[in-house]
Amino acid sequence: MKKPAVFLSLIFSVCFSFSQNNYVPSPENLQARKWFDSARFGMFIHWGAFSVLGDGEWVMNNRNIHIDEYKRLLNIFNPVDFDAQKWVSTAKNAGMQYITLITRHHDGFSDWDTKQSDWKITNTHWGKDAVKLIAEECHKQGIKLFVYYSLLDWYREDYPHETGRTGQGTGRTGKGDYAKYLQFMKNQLTELLTNYGEIAGVWFDGYWDQTNPEGAADRSPRIDWKLDKIYSLIHKLQPQCLIGNNHHMTPFPGEDFQMFEQDLPGENNSGLSFQEISTKMPLESCITMNDSWGFNITDRNYKSTKEIIHLLIKDAALGANLLLNIGPIPNGDIQPQFTSRLQEVGEWLKTYGTTIYGSHAGFMKPQSWGAITEKGNKIYLHLFKTDDDRFFIKIPTKVKAVRQFSNGKTLKFQVLQDNYVMIDLKDADKSDIDTVIEVEAIK
Repeated sequence: MKKPAVFLSLIFSVCFSFSQNNYVPSPENLQARKWFDSARFGMFIHWGAFSVLGDGEWVMNNRNIHIDEYKRLLNIFNPVDFDAQKWVSTAKNAGMQYITLITRHHDGFSDWDTKQSDWKITNTHWGKDAVKLIAEECHKQGIKLFVYYSLLDWYREDYPHETGRTGQGTGRTGKGDYAKYLQFMKNQLTELLTNYGEIAGVWFDGYWDQTNPEGAADRSPRIDWKLDKIYSLIHKLQPQCLIGNNHHMTPFPGEDFQMFEQDLPGENNSGLSFQEISTKMPLESCITMNDSWGFNITDRNYKSTKEIIHLLIKDAALGANLLLNIGPIPNGDIQPQFTSRLQEVGEWLKTYGTTIYGSHAGFMKPQSWGAITEKGNKIYLHLFKTDDDRFFIKIPTKVKAVRQFSNGKTLKFQVLQDNYVMIDLKDADKSDIDTVIEVEAIK
């Protein structure tokens, strides 16, 4: 009786894997992509056992902490001031449309009540399921939830650590067993996609651990990650769920959006972004608010509110979302340097959100003077610099009217040769952050 069932299961598995290599997004997935491509602003949250040491999320690797030493954090991590309502409200009040939450980072610690491992948050003195609390609050407040999940692991023996680029100093001496590790990941992903309601997307990281460094001519992995099996599982469990993978390469079959780490699309200031920009799927930049992802007690290099708003505008001008990171402290509080800036960005978006949400890339990439977003027949000129009372720009469509966005004040303009337009800013109310000019085009 079991043989036919096993045979049919095998056929189904093969067919589903094949479908990922010839991936056609489901109608639900395509609808989710449209939403994601209009969201424009999200919150990244790096938080877990690593937060205790106050030295970033890579502390286990960077300080070569052995597993038997690192697991002491289970008895130290006690986020008694964690407040899911406050975390989600902070994102919502900042104008963010979604949260991408670390559920399991490279140290292997699970922020939910997984049944696959004892190395988890519910085995701390605090004992609560952080993913459950955040998921419930996101659903309550209307914020979409993405889950970050690390493919690599510095803690487990069955991860193929002997061929990895990182985690070589954590005391493992045996040989990995990827078949076992793959099953562990599939079981955990099934938990996340079964027990926590609708999940908007899965944000993978760590693929690069098994490749040559970014920028190398050959970046083929040293192991077969079997992403087709992982991706097909996700799309089966929640068809609308978007998949992104921070491998710093051109998207693979089965993926639904492309991310850029510490870079705007088309830039490579981080030394990680050598990949071509996808023209077929939504884009996202993940960027820190200071220089760290996880809590770093000595990192004081916070971006100003103005810098964050400019990043948001330039991302939107490139047709991409900004996923802005916070790294809460181990007791569960969010630092005031984060909350104050997010509140100020939220206030700015109350006035100018129309020029960001649902917009698409401008006809020109961001320039030293600012950036352009578009929506329907409206062109929004975001002027970061307004030293001159006249602004010249070549607009590829006929212009019907020009006005200041914040107050609707009509501004004089003159059409010159070769589609150049001169806009008179003498009567404009200029802003130190962003003077937004609305151009009504005839299309």
